[in-house]
Amino acid sequence: MTENRQQQNLPEEPAAAIVPVARSLSAKLLLLTAIFVLLAETFIFLPSIASYRTSWLRDRLSTAAAVSIVLVHGDPAGLSREAQDDVLTAIGAHAIAMSDSGVSRLLVVADMPPQVDTHIDMADISLLSEISGALDTLLNGGAQMLRIHGPAGEDGHQFELIMPDKTLRTAMLIYARNVALLSLLISGFAAILVYAAMDRIMVRPMRRLARSIFLFSQAPEDPMRIIVPEKRSDEIGFTEQELSQMQARLQKMLAERRHLADLGLAVSKINHDMRNMLASAQLISDRLGTSKDPMVQSFAPRLLRTLDRAISYSEDVLAYGRTQEPTPTRQLIRLHPLVEDLRDGVNVENGVEFINAVPLDFEIDADPEQLFRVLTNLTRNAVQALTSEKEHTGSRRLTISARRQGAVSQITVNDTGPGLPPKARTNLFSAFHGAARQGGSGLGLAISHELVRAHGGTLELAGSESGNTSFVITIADRPLAFKGLQQGARQRI
Repeated sequence: MTENRQQQNLPEEPAAAIVPVARSLSAKLLLLTAIFVLLAETFIFLPSIASYRTSWLRDRLSTAAAVSIVLVHGDPAGLSREAQDDVLTAIGAHAIAMSDSGVSRLLVVADMPPQVDTHIDMADISLLSEISGALDTLLNGGAQMLRIHGPAGEDGHQFELIMPDKTLRTAMLIYARNVALLSLLISGFAAILVYAAMDRIMVRPMRRLARSIFLFSQAPEDPMRIIVPEKRSDEIGFTEQELSQMQARLQKMLAERRHLADLGLAVSKINHDMRNMLASAQLISDRLGTSKDPMVQSFAPRLLRTLDRAISYSEDVLAYGRTQEPTPTRQLIRLHPLVEDLRDGVNVENGVEFINAVPLDFEIDADPEQLFRVLTNLTRNAVQALTSEKEHTGSRRLTISARRQGAVSQITVNDTGPGLPPKARTNLFSAFHGAARQGGSGLGLAISHELVRAHGGTLELAGSESGNTSFVITIADRPLAFKGLQQGARQRI
């Protein structure tokens, strides 16, 4: 991995990105697999040890039955004491008896125990009794005396065997030890197999995804950092494909943003110089307006309007090119005088009627300078729309009104112009796309929309039909601080 990094000139992962082995997915997977296999073996162990105990007891009872049949057909009384002891020692019992037609017959006996601790009926054994008996023998056995009885063939004879459980418990402990060792081997082998499979199928691809995300975050502009998806049809393959596409889209977007940032800087510099040159041309054109030449008088007003629009466009580009607008300094202001100041700023002429319908006592919580810019942009657009149609026979009226609904203020800018074209409505507040007139930049509405949003408000087009276009500004008052209300209440008290 290090050699591949050096060949591709990729940086080494920091120490914080390397997960310790003890906390890695591989170690957790290996440990969990071993634990789960051991738990499964534990559930199997109890029935297994119970079955072993039952089989062991049946074998002893079958051996005792074989000895009993031999003794019955022979002469049990003729056996010497030593022969009886040898028979019982071979079986590990103290006494052997047989029942026939309800009559019990003691065949071989050594030292008869004073009492029997546990009676085991081999004809009536359930799974629960087997498991409980096995646990009792393992935990409490070693010094108990057992009476084992039941059939040991198809002839209907019942056989009894009295013996200590020490030998049985020893055999069960050996069996339990072997099962435990085998379980450990199985769990370890299974854990290794599962670990190897999951490490190849899941863990390594996840590490690859994490490494790709880390490397891409270090240098998203480098095409070599985009992950190359493997040919997989599962969820990880789908994730790799989506990650690769996302990284490619993000890289393209970052390149476009960087290109636009460089282009914006260049445009801002060009517009700054262009604005200065247009300002000089405007001064010269103002002198042309005083000329008595009829030809000059005919084209001078159009030249002045063209220069004004060019200067306005340059100023809008420079304003939009700023990193961000300053945070609004909000205060309660009277809106009626501010609207009156717009008359001179928007150059109302050519028969346009400007109506200030804002109540004299109407107040709004806003930044006065930013609100003035917003209204200037909207008003200038309305005046330009009204004066652009020379054949407009209806009234040319621009009305600014305001009303309040609780803590929300609404300002409406309405004009009787020709309305906005469908293309302008689609990208109304997008810079360079939402121009409502030919030759416009669309920056005025984009800047206004941004300034109103900084107030927590909205700027919307309420309607735009021939003879009626309305923009509505909605700004809510700032909520009063709870501490300020408390202090004011205390002062009144």
